[in-house]
Amino acid sequence: MRRALLTIVLPMLCAAPAVAAKVELTHLRAPTPYVEVRGLSAGPFRPLLWQRGTLHWVQDARWPILPPAPGPLRNIYAPTVVPIRSGYRIYFGGWDGSQTPNDRLYTATTDPEFQSISPHQLTVDHGRFVHVNNCSAVRLQNGTTYIAATCYPDEAGTNKPALFVSKDGVRFGAATPYAPTKADLVPIHGYESFADADINGMNALLREDGVWRLYFGDFHQFGKVYRATSRDARTFQYDGPVLDAALMVNDVHQFVFGGQRWSLMLLHHNDQRLSYTLSTTSAHFPPASTLFQAAGNDDRYIVAVGLVTDGRRALGVLYGAGAVPSLDQNRIFARWLQKRAQFEASGRDLAADGRALGPDRLRFPVPPGVTRGRFVVYDEDGATRLYEGPEVELRQGQVWTFRRG
Repeated sequence: MRRALLTIVLPMLCAAPAVAAKVELTHLRAPTPYVEVRGLSAGPFRPLLWQRGTLHWVQDARWPILPPAPGPLRNIYAPTVVPIRSGYRIYFGGWDGSQTPNDRLYTATTDPEFQSISPHQLTVDHGRFVHVNNCSAVRLQNGTTYIAATCYPDEAGTNKPALFVSKDGVRFGAATPYAPTKADLVPIHGYESFADADINGMNALLREDGVWRLYFGDFHQFGKVYRATSRDARTFQYDGPVLDAALMVNDVHQFVFGGQRWSLMLLHHNDQRLSYTLSTTSAHFPPASTLFQAAGNDDRYIVAVGLVTDGRRALGVLYGAGAVPSLDQNRIFARWLQKRAQFEASGRDLAADGRALGPDRLRFPVPPGVTRGRFVVYDEDGATRLYEGPEVELRQGQVWTFRRG
C-alpha cells in the first residue's frame, strides 16, 4: 500500500528572514529497525562556519566506505575526488588486494549521493618505480583529468612529484593500466633543495586563473608547506612557503562567497586528527585548525584526506586511515558535513547515535511500535536551529525528508 504524504510546515528559525521549512514523511522505506532522514547535506560554502570551527561532521554508516579489494595485500588510502556527469570519480592509491607490495593508483565511481561504489579499476601501475601513490586530481570542464602523484625512487632515492593526464579519467597512456616512466616526473625550478627533496604524501594540485599550483612539503625540510606554479603542469617554478606548519598537505579547493574567493587547504600528520586552514589568497594561509579527531581504533592513524565538493558545497571528506602505527593496513573512511537532525522523545534524542549514508542522509535505529516525539533540525554548525516540529509518530522503516522553502 502506498503511504500518504505527511507534511509539517513551520517558519524557519534563524537570524535570516523567516523561510518556510517542512519535514515530510515519504512513501520510501528504510530497512528495519531504522528511520532515515534526508535533505541534510551541507549548503553553499560559508567561510564563517569554517573560521569559527563549528562544523557538524557525521560518520558514514559504512565503516570504511571503501575497503580494499580481496587479495593478499590490502592497504589503500590517498583518496581524491572529482565530480563527473554521473556523480563522482574517486582515485586512491596503495595495495588493492595486490600480489606485490608496490603502490599503484586505482579508481572507482559513485552516484551523486554515494549510495553505491563501482568495482575498482587499476589505472596507473608502478612501472619503472617501486611505488606510485599520493594522488591529487583536478578535472577540467572538458573532462580532462590531471593527477599529481609521487613516485619512488628517483635518482636520489627519494619521492618526487609526477603528473598524469587522461581525457576520460581512466586511460592515462596508450595502455591501461599506464606504466609511468622517468619522463612523468615534474621538476620544481627555484626550490634549491629539490634534487635531494623527499616529497612523499604531501602534494596537492590546484587550477587557478589559468595556471597550475602545486602545494608540497619536503621531509628533508619538514615544517612548512610550499607552493609552485606552472602554465603547463609539466615544469613548475617555486613560489615560496605558504604555511608554517609541520603538516602534510593533501588537498586545496577554492570557493566563492560574497564575491570573494576562498582557498581551503586540508592536511594530515599520520596521527589521530585532520587539519585545515582557510585563506582569501592561495599564496599565504593562517595557522591550521583541527578538522576532526579519529573516531576510534579503526581510523586511529589518519594518513591522507580528500574533499568531496560539487564546486559550490563542501559536502564531506574521504580519508585514509588504519588501526596500526605501521600505517600499512589502511582503508578509506567518510565523514559528511551535515545539518544536525534530532528526534526528541521522552527527553532523549533518538538520532544522537545516527550515522550518515552519504552526504544527504542520516539513519538511526528506533524501537518497535510507535514512538511519539518531534524533529528538530540545526544548521551544519550543529547549533543554529532551523526547524522545530510538532509531535509526530515515528515507526521503524520510515523515511523523512527535510526541506527548506
